[in-house]
Amino acid sequence: MRPDNSGPNNGNEQPLDPAIFSAVLTPHRSLSPTGFLIFMLVLGGVSFVSGMVFLMAGAWPIFGFFGLDVLLVYWAFRINYRSARAYEVVTVTASELTLRKVSHHGRVSQWTLNPLWVRLDRDEHAEFGIERLYLVSRGRRLPVAGFLGPDEKASFAHALAAALGEAKRGPTRTVFAPG
Repeated sequence: MRPDNSGPNNGNEQPLDPAIFSAVLTPHRSLSPTGFLIFMLVLGGVSFVSGMVFLMAGAWPIFGFFGLDVLLVYWAFRINYRSARAYEVVTVTASELTLRKVSHHGRVSQWTLNPLWVRLDRDEHAEFGIERLYLVSRGRRLPVAGFLGPDEKASFAHALAAALGEAKRGPTRTVFAPG
């Protein structure tokens, strides 16, 4: 069993393997909570005014449908924000690559791979760029960075490939000449 070096360091001990690369990947949400509140208030106001017009014209059931539309839009956004709680943590050291995925439900899946045996595989589309990234090791393909856009995947793939290359080269030692 390998010792866990993820705990607090009391200053007296050196970490076993310093991180070469570490990234926390989170889904992008373009609408902030304040923007969501403003959007819902405007949508609710427009729906209420429109519903009142139909109510005054005698079409009272339409008023309820306008309220139902606002409720459905609110529900869809809440589901979208809940899925934004998912994230992935990728850490590369000289001796291991760790991929930790946390779902929006809080379910944790973690894989530890030897960086010497890991290859980064990509599914690319000529027009859209990188569609999927995989960590491949010993016949297993682990998808990574699934919720990033094509440009973000390309940047992440470049940084991760550089880190894997550095891990494969092994630790470097600085030799000081006597002076």
